[in-house]
Amino acid sequence: MNTRQALKSSINGGQKIVDAYLSDLADADLLVRPIPGTNHIAWQLGHLIGSEHSMLEAICPGSMPKLPAGFKERHDKKAAASDNPKDFLTKDEYLKLYNEQRAATLAALDRMSDADLDKDAPAPLNHFLKHVGDVFAMQGTHTVMHAGQWAIVRRKLGRPPLF
Repeated sequence: MNTRQALKSSINGGQKIVDAYLSDLADADLLVRPIPGTNHIAWQLGHLIGSEHSMLEAICPGSMPKLPAGFKERHDKKAAASDNPKDFLTKDEYLKLYNEQRAATLAALDRMSDADLDKDAPAPLNHFLKHVGDVFAMQGTHTVMHAGQWAIVRRKLGRPPLF
């Protein structure tokens, strides 16, 4: 296994968790908060989509599909407090955008050489990610970090544990 294959495996592992955790959730379930004061899945999906878009555009300008107008603002920190379903997308809409961004991420990864992955991450990413390869690795890690909260929502909704 080479570096790109290992990164792809990590990214795809996060994708499998997303797919499984969301598979039987309805749109309304995406607005359930694990506990008061935490972010619901709808906001987190928007955050993940917007973050992946921004991070990949920073290292591979022009590589990511455009997001709908106002998408980033609808999922900024201020918007996280909203429980209004009209402020968020449907599960299908989120998954479409998520999958489009993810496909572009994997395509960008396929174009990287080992030397490209070893390059320094650009600002502002370089305050927490050292190399371009770390930006790709973050895509799987970031997804799994948020999905940990989704496991709690699933249990709160009476769904069985999946993993």
